[in-house]
This record gives sequence, structure tokens and C-alpha cells, in this order.
Amino acid sequence: MNVVFFVIVLSAFVSAGWREFTWHGAEGDLSPMTALSQSMIESATGSVELALGLIGVMTLFLGLMKVAEAGGLLTILARLIRPVMVRLFPDVPAEHPAMGAMILNMSANAMGLGNAATPFGIRAMEDLDRLNSRHGTATDSMVLFLAINTSNVTLLPTGVIALRAAAGSADPAGILPTTLFATVCSTVAAICAAKLYSRIPLFRKTRPSEDPVQEEGPGPAGDTAPQDPGAYSAWLSAAAIAVLLAMIPATIFYGRSVSPWIIPGLMLGFLTFGVARRVRVYEVFVEGAKEGFQVAVRIIPYLVAILVAVGMFRASGAMEGMVKLIGGVTGSLGMPAEALPMALLRPLSGSGAYGIMASIINNPQVGPDSYTGYLVSTLQGSTETTFYVLAVYFGAVQVRRMRHALAAALTADLIGIVAAVVVCSLLYG
Repeated sequence: MNVVFFVIVLSAFVSAGWREFTWHGAEGDLSPMTALSQSMIESATGSVELALGLIGVMTLFLGLMKVAEAGGLLTILARLIRPVMVRLFPDVPAEHPAMGAMILNMSANAMGLGNAATPFGIRAMEDLDRLNSRHGTATDSMVLFLAINTSNVTLLPTGVIALRAAAGSADPAGILPTTLFATVCSTVAAICAAKLYSRIPLFRKTRPSEDPVQEEGPGPAGDTAPQDPGAYSAWLSAAAIAVLLAMIPATIFYGRSVSPWIIPGLMLGFLTFGVARRVRVYEVFVEGAKEGFQVAVRIIPYLVAILVAVGMFRASGAMEGMVKLIGGVTGSLGMPAEALPMALLRPLSGSGAYGIMASIINNPQVGPDSYTGYLVSTLQGSTETTFYVLAVYFGAVQVRRMRHALAAALTADLIGIVAAVVVCSLLYG
């Protein structure tokens, strides 16, 4: 991350400096370096405002997570999806709380609940870090979880559907099949990339061990591993997975009707579960909420660093120069010049990419139901703000050496973009 951060800032400075020397603006116009300076201040201010906005969300959902954990919900989820999770994360004990937290995070992402997914993901990272023998360095499980998180299968991109409807689309939910296809491809790519890159000697040599002894301690008879009370029966796990798969067509047909109920339903469901398990839900919720507040404050420096760098990259003209450089090539491959800035900016800035998508689908010459409109909508719904996720999740557990996490996440982003182009060309090209 040190190299990436420096390269982004250096590129922005060089680009703005070059434009400054060749600039001949009208009176009252901002010079390139002045615009760059203002962008830095605005990005720093905006990143703190973003973090402050996260405090409430983090406090709410980590409070609910604490209730779920106290009632044993995370263990139940881990046992239900155990056949899949133990193969994806063989170094994490099957009954560890991280398993349930990761499942909740992936489920929230699949339903398009970005605000709810982040607290679940941070809790999963904190649980994974408890197994880390070398704090400050990402484990293979952390890298794989983050790679999946940046490419997570998405069943219901609610925000994008709402924006398409507001733009006058005749079929706002037409991106459901394209988004599902693109995210399935990117998630498979994320898993393969994370597993493959971990075998590269450089990353294998720096791999920390994941030792449950650190957290669980030795057993009464001197055991050095946590005891596994066992998973649910195979038929119950298969039924749970079948229900998840059945949600895909149900989401496509009924997603817009169900989506407003999801977040209120989550809160009521978690609290009801806690009451049924005789958890003191108010006291436990407050304890979890305190942790959420502390985490939200702790990630502010990481957000400031990455968002200032991204803001500089956009304001300097470096992004515009990159589009001009490769736009001709990508146009012949199904990526129109209008959509290219969206594809380049999406891993860097979610709000910036959202703004580009909104301007494109509201442009009368393009519109939401054109090929370009479907493509940018699919890109927005099927790719994640990779650098934001890395900064927030690793910042929450003070990881500075991310090993192959960025490479795996960017590989998934690339495959997701290619898959979006392919499926939109087939359906709407």
C-alpha cells in the first residue's frame, strides 16, 4: 500500500505540474495546481465527514452483531455453511466467530446493503486478526476474505436500480441478470487469484501462521487446539445452501418489493433471536455499539490518506489523460469512451463512479436503456471500491503489510469489468 499511495500522489503531482506550466486560462479560472490544492483540502474534509457518517452505522450494526454473537447466531451460521467455508478458509477453525461474521458480511453485500456489510466485515477482520501470529501483516484468510468482499456476488443492487428508475428507465431492474453474472465471475476470479498468488514465493515467505491457540488457549487436558462441537447434519447444510441458491431467482422477480424491508427486518430479527436465547439485548447491544464507535474513529487516518490521494488523481487530470491514452483501444473491445472513466474510477472512488454513472444515464443522448447505460449500471452494481475497502478493513486491525491482497482484488475487478462487457454485449449490445 505504501507504493500504491506514493505512485498515485506522484502521478497527480506530475500531471498537475505539467498542466500548470502549459496553462493559459481565462481570468478567474483556477490554475491546475490551485485546483489540486483545493481538491486535497476538500478530500481530507470529505473523508472525515464520511467517517463521521460511518460512526452511526458502525455503532448500530456492531451492536446488533454483539447480540447475534451472544445468542450464538454466528456459530449457527458457520455450521450451516460449513461445507463451503471450511474449504475456502481451511486455516480458520470451523466454529470460530469469524466464520459467522464473514457469512453475514457476504450476505449483506449480496443484498446490496453496503452500510450493513461494512460493520460485519470489520468484525470478521477483527476475529481473523485474533488468529494472526504476526499482527500488522495480512494472513491468507484475510486476503481471501477481502478479495471476495471486493467482488461479492450481488443479488440486489438496490441503489443502482433506484437511480435507473429515477432516470426514466423502462426496465430499471434489467441489470439484475448482468450484475449477477459479472459478480459470479469476479468472485470466482477473486478466490482463484487469492489462492494462486499466495503460492508465489515472495508472498508465501511472508505468510503469518493462523493459530487458534492465541485466542482459545490450551484445553483442560493440555490440548493446543479448540474443540470442534461439530457441524449440522449434511442434509441440513444442503438445505441451507439450497435456500440461498433459491434466493437468486426470487431476488430477480421480487427484489424491489423486498429491499425496503431488509434493514428493519435485520434489526428486529437479531433482537428477537437474542430475546429468544435469553440475551440481555440492551446491555449487549450497547457494549457492541461502543466497539463500533471506537472502530469508526480508528479508521479516520486511513480514509484521509486514500481519499486525498484519489481526489488528487482526479483533480490533476491524470485520470483524463489515462482515458485519452487507452480509450481508442477499449472502444473496439466493447468499452465505450463514455464508460471508460467509470471503469477506471470505480475501484478508487465509489462516490466519483456513482456521479459518472448518474451523468451518463441522465444524458438524453445516452440514456439508461442504451448499451452504455446498461454497462455503466452493471459496473456500478458489480464492482466494489477496492482501495476504500482495503483502507477501512485493514485500517481497523492495523494491518500495514497487505501482501497479495491488492493484486487479488484488482484481478477480480478486471475480470468483473470484462464479464460486464461480455454479458451486456450479449443482452443489450
